[in-house]
Amino acid sequence: MVRDHIGQATHLDDAAERQIPVVNKIEIADIVDALKLGMKDFRRQPLYGLFFGCFFAIGGNMIVLMSFFYNQSHLSYPLAVGFWLIGPFIAVGLYEVSRRLEKNEELSWRGVLGIMWDQHRRELAWMAFVVIFILLMWMFEVRLLLALFLGFSGFSTFGEFLQVMFTTPQGFMFLVVGNVVGALISLILFSLTVVSFPLLLDRSYDFITAMITSVKVVLASPVVMIGWGWAITLILLASMAPAFIGLIVTLPILGHTTWHLYRKAVRFEDKPKLN
Repeated sequence: MVRDHIGQATHLDDAAERQIPVVNKIEIADIVDALKLGMKDFRRQPLYGLFFGCFFAIGGNMIVLMSFFYNQSHLSYPLAVGFWLIGPFIAVGLYEVSRRLEKNEELSWRGVLGIMWDQHRRELAWMAFVVIFILLMWMFEVRLLLALFLGFSGFSTFGEFLQVMFTTPQGFMFLVVGNVVGALISLILFSLTVVSFPLLLDRSYDFITAMITSVKVVLASPVVMIGWGWAITLILLASMAPAFIGLIVTLPILGHTTWHLYRKAVRFEDKPKLN
């Protein structure tokens, strides 16, 4: 059993030996209710949400600025979009806040950050590796499509890159194909992670079981869950527009919402006894 830095038991690590995760069907009403609960958690403990939201917003701006600094401004858009693919991992602290609020457990910075640090010894670290691997695939796909449609041409300014994108057939095809492939990669990542991170924080299952459970959640309610995935994408894109500032609020709300959606989507039942 894992304990936080103030000595309290926080997770039922023996649950994987006694119970199995079972998927519930999700309705639109469940999404709306989870969103309301997520907003409630943010209002109850706004400092935690603002802290993680600011961390994400600053990180996004740094990545974009570095792309300009190294004369790779044409990669700023895919880098910015790719950066929020790791949102589920960064939101682990938000899941922990919601978990403690739900159970009326003591909430402290030491406890929340300590639990996040403890994950490097647990299966959640492997999920982080999966996310990073998909992020690398995302960037490889961008460079490959740039080479296929635009050759290895360099762009001296971001404005020049935009001009090529919107005034040439090759640039337009790059945008269309790039966004379609990117959407497919995002869908795969969403399916693998929509409940796997909160599940691994809450219970001591292996990361393969967590990913399978996450995919089952999407398959059990494909229209609602994919619709929710698109809603998240649109919210995050809108939040990124003004220098990532919107993420300071939207990221923590979505993080808290994800925890409550996990609680609605997954239940645990005792394993059937073998004769």
